[in-house]
Amino acid sequence: MDNEIVAKLREVLADSQWTQEQLAYNLKVSFSTLNAWLNSKSTPRTGAVKAIDDMYLTIVGRTEIDPILLADTKKRALSKHITVREIVTNEELLDKVTLYLTYHTNTIEGSTMTLSDVKEVLDDDNKVLANKTAKEQTEARNHRTALYYLLDELNAQGKDFKWTKDLILNTHLRMMNTLISNAGMFRNHGVRIVGSAVPLANYARIPDYIDELIIDLNAKENDIIENMAKVHSRFEGIHPFSDGNGRTGRLIMFLQALQSGLVPPLIIKERKRAYYRYLETAHMDGNYSLLALFVAESILSADKLIK
Repeated sequence: MDNEIVAKLREVLADSQWTQEQLAYNLKVSFSTLNAWLNSKSTPRTGAVKAIDDMYLTIVGRTEIDPILLADTKKRALSKHITVREIVTNEELLDKVTLYLTYHTNTIEGSTMTLSDVKEVLDDDNKVLANKTAKEQTEARNHRTALYYLLDELNAQGKDFKWTKDLILNTHLRMMNTLISNAGMFRNHGVRIVGSAVPLANYARIPDYIDELIIDLNAKENDIIENMAKVHSRFEGIHPFSDGNGRTGRLIMFLQALQSGLVPPLIIKERKRAYYRYLETAHMDGNYSLLALFVAESILSADKLIK
């Protein structure tokens, strides 16, 4: 058995946090087959090796872009349409979008709540889960509140919708209400991302940087997916708040897609490492292609969930 294949399988297991049963399911093989590969008792055939390589690139991330793959994935993502009105007037769809978006975005940030945990606290505002922290349960309900706020604003304003500084601050206020003392306010101190070499904006320049970002948010771009990747990367680089930047940034990207009538991207927890890798590449190299590919793939993931 090729040691590189075993290493890739173990890396996928570690980064996705799947069980061996889940990985076997996603590779479309039996548990016993996967277990034999992992223990070097058998060797996958050519088709299985390709599936393992593809899974590795999906979960761990790419280091270089394939222009043909990028163009094709963007094209398919741009064919996936939905309107904000379709979401807010369809209770079942709204609940599904809210549940999965809340679960994945909070898990990326370290929440230990399961999908069923999130469903319980969203279905009943008086529900208290004894085996989960109050903070995690508040995070779930706050995320729903921030999401509904943005959906209502876009639905009410329609084509007249414009991004403003107040809109971003009010989104963060709802996201971090009762969780931090400066919810809805830009940070007034330096911060760093643990484990990342990405330099973050000087706090004194945050209002100016956000003003510049809003110009790009309100611009009519020919390549909306590239623009979403660029804006998201810049927002996370500005890191305007003391906490809640990732969740707020992903909600902004969610609404950007809906503004253009696209199915919004769903960044799943299993792809956290690839997501962070592409963000760092965008920050450090100023190249948004890998992140744009990731956004397009995340739109396709969301479309499968919705449809």
